[in-house]
Amino acid sequence: MSMRCELTGREPGFGKNVSHSHRRTSRRWDPNIQVKRYRFEGRTVRLRLSTDAIRTIDRIGIDAAVARIRARGGKV
Repeated sequence: MSMRCELTGREPGFGKNVSHSHRRTSRRWDPNIQVKRYRFEGRTVRLRLSTDAIRTIDRIGIDAAVARIRARGGKV
């Protein structure tokens, strides 16, 4: 499953765990991706969104959010 938000483009971040002995191991920070359904133009669309993007849609509306997704080159 792709860990990428369709609205904000948020992806996993990569870095290192550093132990007490300063030994470094790789790790990743995954975004909180949720699958959410919205009604848009008389049909239901499923979007893979971060929780931050869900709050953004609540604020600006689904029409403006779909316009942003399409402007980024996404398909809805």
